[in-house]
Amino acid sequence: MWKVMTSFLLFIAWAIPMSNVYAQEKDSGVELVPQARSAILLERDTGTVLYAKNAHEKLPPASMTKIMTMLLIMEAIHDGKLKWNEKVRTSEYAASMGGSQIFLEPGEEMTVDEMMRGIAIGSANDASVAMAERIAGSEEAFVQMMNKKAKQLGLKDTVFKNATGLPAEGHYSSAYDMAMMAKELLKYDDITKYTGKYEDYLRENTDEKFWLVNTNRLVKFYPGVDGVKTGFTAEAKYCLTATAKKNGMRVIGVIFGAPTPKDRNAQMTKLLDYAFSQYETHPVYKKNTVIAAVKVSKGKTKTVEAVTAEPISVLTKKGVSVKELKKVVKLNENIQAPVRKGDVLGTLILKQNGKEILRRPLVAKQSVAEASWWDLFKRTLQTLTKSA
Repeated sequence: MWKVMTSFLLFIAWAIPMSNVYAQEKDSGVELVPQARSAILLERDTGTVLYAKNAHEKLPPASMTKIMTMLLIMEAIHDGKLKWNEKVRTSEYAASMGGSQIFLEPGEEMTVDEMMRGIAIGSANDASVAMAERIAGSEEAFVQMMNKKAKQLGLKDTVFKNATGLPAEGHYSSAYDMAMMAKELLKYDDITKYTGKYEDYLRENTDEKFWLVNTNRLVKFYPGVDGVKTGFTAEAKYCLTATAKKNGMRVIGVIFGAPTPKDRNAQMTKLLDYAFSQYETHPVYKKNTVIAAVKVSKGKTKTVEAVTAEPISVLTKKGVSVKELKKVVKLNENIQAPVRKGDVLGTLILKQNGKEILRRPLVAKQSVAEASWWDLFKRTLQTLTKSA
């Protein structure tokens, strides 16, 4: 495992469209969502909160819980621990789940792709538990993974007791935490292929063909919406974490505790309308843009490219002035092989007028294996030959 011993700074300045007024987190004096118990609205790339109402209040998230379930599935796919075409067997326990379901039978097998469609589109509790058991061995072990991930993300208002969001004492989250989970989930480009689909079918070409209709109706009725997850229980009322993208800007909105589905959708529509009418983003880097090369000690290759882990943009109010921006690249030194794809190699900082406005990690574009003794011998020999 590579170790960070010291670091250095590389300063580069360049001109890009930039506002001299930046949006800041706030509990707005304007009441956008009177029918919601709590809410939040943020821009995805910068993480800037555009509107908040009781955003840290701990409340039952209902099926929005499945945002974390889907996040751990996507991580397993990304890490090669799971494949979309792998068949997952349904246990008796998974098949016994109540509430929203795709009516899996004990012993029935579906691919990971089919299970994910059931979760993302149909909010299937049985598919959620089946996937939890596949990834962690049991739902209990999976819940431990969920809570561990929440801590890794710095979420302080969240405790999970199950993978579904079914009512359970001590199972809670907040609008802010749900938005952060959605932000992390949206790093995986494939996820919106599932959450953004309005309808689909499972068990096609059988007598038990099952029609899936997205519980998030805004996917069909609000242009640009392609996720993420609804929720409802008698205690939680109607909840929704939604995301939409227009003109290159992606925002995330969360609503807790709306009294009816109609109110939930109306409140979310107001949040999205507010974001797109008042703000705009200025793209700086696309995801996986190469920023620098980092030396790797004792690796198969001598360097590894440090790239942006996600799209990087600067958020401004619409129609404001622009100024010059300074980029600060902080790269870790003494990186030792092996290096895994996605390992953090440094930090990109954006500043204006000496004030830091954005900080994002730079990660390894590819893995670098540890060099063999023969590789190191040849490298040393080549160095000696060149210096002779």
